[in-house]
Amino acid sequence: MAKVCDITGKRPRVGNNVSHANNKTKRRFYPNLHKKTFYVPEEDAWITLKVSTKALKTINKKGISAVLKDAQNSGMIVIK
Repeated sequence: MAKVCDITGKRPRVGNNVSHANNKTKRRFYPNLHKKTFYVPEEDAWITLKVSTKALKTINKKGISAVLKDAQNSGMIVIK
């Protein structure tokens, strides 16, 4: 299961753990993802998406239909 947001496309980033002695070891920064179910009234259907908290705020602001339309136009999500 990939740790990628279905709406924004956020992925894990790579960085370093830095110790007090300034030793650096690789680490990953994961996006804050949540599995959410949304109701789409135009299609009269429930859809489950893995979304970041930023995408969740966008959905609350614009609405699920507008966000899905934008994501489909940008190629992030394919709706059947």
